[in-house]
Amino acid sequence: MGRLYLIRHGESEWNILSKVQGQSNTQLTDKGREQAKKAAQGLLHEKIDLIFSSDLNRAFDTAKVIGELLELEVNTFEELREMRFGVWEGLTTQEIMNKYTNEHTIWMTEPHKLNLPEAEKLIDLQERLLGIVNILIKDNKDKNILIVSHGSSIKALILGILGIDISFYNKFTISNTGISIIEYRDYSPVLRVLNDTSHLKEV
Repeated sequence: MGRLYLIRHGESEWNILSKVQGQSNTQLTDKGREQAKKAAQGLLHEKIDLIFSSDLNRAFDTAKVIGELLELEVNTFEELREMRFGVWEGLTTQEIMNKYTNEHTIWMTEPHKLNLPEAEKLIDLQERLLGIVNILIKDNKDKNILIVSHGSSIKALILGILGIDISFYNKFTISNTGISIIEYRDYSPVLRVLNDTSHLKEV
Protein backbone atom coordinates (compact mmCIF):
# COMPACT_ATOMS: atom_id res chain seq x y z
CA MET A 1 0.00 0.00 0.00
CA GLY A 2 1.56 3.27 -1.13
CA ARG A 3 0.91 6.68 0.30
CA LEU A 4 0.70 10.06 -1.38
CA TYR A 5 1.86 13.00 0.76
CA LEU A 6 0.71 16.41 -0.44
CA ILE A 7 2.28 19.53 1.02
CA ARG A 8 1.72 23.16 0.15
CA HIS A 9 4.76 25.44 -0.14
CA GLY A 10 5.89 27.59 2.78
CA GLU A 11 4.91 31.21 3.26
CA SER A 12 5.81 33.35 0.24
CA GLU A 13 6.37 37.06 -0.22
CA TRP A 14 2.99 37.45 -1.91
CA ASN A 15 1.21 35.47 0.81
CA ILE A 16 2.16 38.27 3.19
CA LEU A 17 0.82 40.88 0.76
CA SER A 18 -2.42 38.92 0.11
CA LYS A 19 -1.64 38.90 -3.61
CA VAL A 20 -2.89 36.21 -5.97
CA GLN A 21 0.18 34.29 -7.12
CA GLY A 22 -1.04 31.70 -9.58
CA GLN A 23 1.87 30.84 -11.84
CA SER A 24 3.84 33.99 -11.00
CA ASN A 25 7.25 32.89 -9.70
CA THR A 26 7.33 34.30 -6.18
CA GLN A 27 9.88 33.53 -3.43
CA LEU A 28 9.71 32.06 0.05
CA THR A 29 10.06 34.29 3.09
CA ASP A 30 12.42 33.41 5.93
CA LYS A 31 9.35 32.17 7.81
CA GLY A 32 8.45 30.04 4.80
CA ARG A 33 11.86 28.37 4.86
CA GLU A 34 11.51 27.74 8.59
CA GLN A 35 8.08 26.21 7.97
CA ALA A 36 9.64 23.92 5.38
CA LYS A 37 12.29 22.79 7.89
CA LYS A 38 9.60 22.02 10.46
CA ALA A 39 7.59 20.10 7.90
CA ALA A 40 10.67 18.09 6.96
CA GLN A 41 11.25 17.19 10.61
CA GLY A 42 7.64 16.07 10.85
CA LEU A 43 8.10 13.80 7.84
CA LEU A 44 11.28 12.07 9.06
CA HIS A 45 9.38 9.05 10.43
CA GLU A 46 7.16 8.66 7.35
CA LYS A 47 9.63 6.75 5.12
CA ILE A 48 9.21 8.93 2.03
CA ASP A 49 10.66 7.25 -1.07
CA LEU A 50 10.36 10.00 -3.69
CA ILE A 51 9.85 13.76 -3.83
CA PHE A 52 8.24 15.60 -6.74
CA SER A 53 7.54 19.32 -6.91
CA SER A 54 6.08 22.14 -8.92
CA ASP A 55 8.87 23.98 -10.73
CA LEU A 56 7.81 27.35 -9.29
CA ASN A 57 10.39 28.62 -6.79
CA ARG A 58 8.17 28.79 -3.72
CA ALA A 59 7.31 25.08 -4.10
CA PHE A 60 10.70 23.88 -5.36
CA ASP A 61 12.59 25.67 -2.59
CA THR A 62 10.23 24.14 -0.02
CA ALA A 63 10.84 20.72 -1.56
CA LYS A 64 14.63 21.23 -1.54
CA VAL A 65 14.61 22.00 2.18
CA ILE A 66 12.61 18.83 2.82
CA GLY A 67 14.73 16.79 0.43
CA GLU A 68 17.97 17.82 2.13
CA LEU A 69 16.78 16.54 5.50
CA LEU A 70 15.26 13.35 4.07
CA GLU A 71 18.32 12.84 1.81
CA LEU A 72 16.19 12.64 -1.32
CA GLU A 73 16.49 14.37 -4.70
CA VAL A 74 13.66 16.57 -5.92
CA ASN A 75 12.25 16.15 -9.43
CA THR A 76 10.09 18.95 -10.81
CA PHE A 77 7.10 18.93 -13.12
CA GLU A 78 5.46 21.97 -14.68
CA GLU A 79 2.14 20.12 -14.43
CA LEU A 80 2.30 20.44 -10.62
CA ARG A 81 2.12 24.23 -10.79
CA GLU A 82 -0.57 26.36 -9.21
CA MET A 83 -3.76 27.26 -11.04
CA ARG A 84 -3.23 29.94 -13.67
CA PHE A 85 -5.28 32.91 -12.43
CA GLY A 86 -4.86 35.12 -15.50
CA VAL A 87 -5.82 38.75 -14.95
CA TRP A 88 -5.99 38.27 -11.18
CA GLU A 89 -2.30 37.44 -10.78
CA GLY A 90 -0.43 40.14 -8.89
CA LEU A 91 -3.61 41.73 -7.54
CA THR A 92 -4.48 41.83 -3.85
CA THR A 93 -7.72 40.35 -2.58
CA GLN A 94 -9.06 43.85 -1.99
CA GLU A 95 -8.18 44.94 -5.52
CA ILE A 96 -9.99 41.92 -6.91
CA MET A 97 -13.06 42.63 -4.78
CA ASN A 98 -13.11 46.21 -6.07
CA LYS A 99 -12.33 45.56 -9.73
CA TYR A 100 -13.88 42.12 -10.27
CA THR A 101 -16.75 42.16 -7.77
CA ASN A 102 -19.02 39.70 -9.58
CA GLU A 103 -16.22 37.30 -10.40
CA HIS A 104 -14.97 37.39 -6.82
CA THR A 105 -18.44 36.50 -5.57
CA ILE A 106 -18.53 33.53 -7.95
CA TRP A 107 -15.09 32.41 -6.76
CA MET A 108 -16.17 32.51 -3.13
CA THR A 109 -19.55 30.80 -3.62
CA GLU A 110 -19.38 28.71 -6.81
CA PRO A 111 -15.67 28.56 -7.70
CA HIS A 112 -16.14 25.82 -10.31
CA LYS A 113 -18.14 28.32 -12.38
CA LEU A 114 -15.45 31.01 -12.49
CA ASN A 115 -14.28 31.84 -16.01
CA LEU A 116 -11.57 34.52 -15.95
CA PRO A 117 -9.67 35.94 -18.94
CA GLU A 118 -6.33 34.15 -19.44
CA ALA A 119 -7.05 31.82 -16.50
CA GLU A 120 -7.65 28.11 -16.05
CA LYS A 121 -10.99 26.76 -14.95
CA LEU A 122 -10.96 24.61 -11.83
CA ILE A 123 -11.88 21.50 -13.79
CA ASP A 124 -8.93 22.07 -16.14
CA LEU A 125 -6.61 22.49 -13.17
CA GLN A 126 -7.90 19.25 -11.69
CA GLU A 127 -7.42 17.33 -14.95
CA ARG A 128 -3.86 18.66 -15.26
CA LEU A 129 -2.96 17.54 -11.74
CA LEU A 130 -4.66 14.16 -11.99
CA GLY A 131 -2.92 13.49 -15.29
CA ILE A 132 0.60 13.80 -13.89
CA VAL A 133 -0.13 12.33 -10.44
CA ASN A 134 -1.80 9.23 -11.86
CA ILE A 135 1.33 8.62 -13.95
CA LEU A 136 3.61 9.09 -10.92
CA ILE A 137 1.50 6.69 -8.84
CA LYS A 138 1.43 4.08 -11.62
CA ASP A 139 5.18 4.30 -12.23
CA ASN A 140 6.00 4.04 -8.51
CA LYS A 141 3.56 1.43 -7.25
CA ASP A 142 3.52 0.91 -3.47
CA LYS A 143 6.00 3.76 -2.94
CA ASN A 144 5.50 6.65 -0.52
CA ILE A 145 5.49 9.76 -2.70
CA LEU A 146 5.74 13.36 -1.51
CA ILE A 147 4.44 16.10 -3.79
CA VAL A 148 5.08 19.77 -3.01
CA SER A 149 2.59 21.98 -4.77
CA HIS A 150 0.14 24.83 -4.18
CA GLY A 151 -3.11 25.49 -2.36
CA SER A 152 -5.59 25.41 -5.24
CA SER A 153 -3.77 22.56 -6.96
CA ILE A 154 -3.75 20.37 -3.87
CA LYS A 155 -7.43 21.02 -3.14
CA ALA A 156 -8.46 20.18 -6.70
CA LEU A 157 -6.24 17.10 -6.69
CA ILE A 158 -7.63 15.72 -3.42
CA LEU A 159 -11.19 16.11 -4.66
CA GLY A 160 -10.31 14.40 -7.93
CA ILE A 161 -8.54 11.45 -6.30
CA LEU A 162 -11.44 10.91 -3.90
CA GLY A 163 -14.07 11.27 -6.61
CA ILE A 164 -15.69 14.28 -4.92
CA ASP A 165 -17.27 16.87 -7.19
CA ILE A 166 -15.09 19.93 -7.89
CA SER A 167 -17.95 22.16 -6.66
CA PHE A 168 -16.88 21.25 -3.11
CA TYR A 169 -13.58 23.11 -3.66
CA ASN A 170 -14.41 25.94 -1.26
CA LYS A 171 -15.38 23.65 1.63
CA PHE A 172 -11.84 23.23 3.00
CA THR A 173 -8.50 25.00 3.01
CA ILE A 174 -4.82 24.09 2.71
CA SER A 175 -2.33 26.09 4.80
CA ASN A 176 1.32 26.86 4.10
CA THR A 177 3.18 23.53 4.57
CA GLY A 178 -0.08 21.86 5.52
CA ILE A 179 0.37 18.10 5.01
CA SER A 180 -2.34 15.84 3.60
CA ILE A 181 -1.97 12.07 3.22
CA ILE A 182 -3.85 9.74 0.90
CA GLU A 183 -3.44 5.97 1.24
CA TYR A 184 -3.86 3.87 -1.90
CA ARG A 185 -5.63 0.85 -0.47
CA ASP A 186 -6.75 -2.16 -2.52
CA TYR A 187 -10.36 -1.02 -2.65
CA SER A 188 -9.97 2.76 -2.88
CA PRO A 189 -7.78 5.79 -2.20
CA VAL A 190 -8.49 6.94 1.36
CA LEU A 191 -7.83 10.38 2.85
CA ARG A 192 -5.96 9.69 6.06
CA VAL A 193 -4.80 13.22 6.97
CA LEU A 194 -6.01 16.63 5.79
CA ASN A 195 -3.96 19.83 6.18
CA ASP A 196 -1.93 18.80 9.22
CA THR A 197 -0.03 21.84 10.54
CA SER A 198 0.96 20.50 13.95
CA HIS A 199 4.63 20.91 13.01
CA LEU A 200 4.15 24.70 12.91
CA LYS A 201 3.27 25.21 16.57
CA GLU A 202 6.60 26.88 17.29
CA VAL A 203 6.97 28.83 14.02
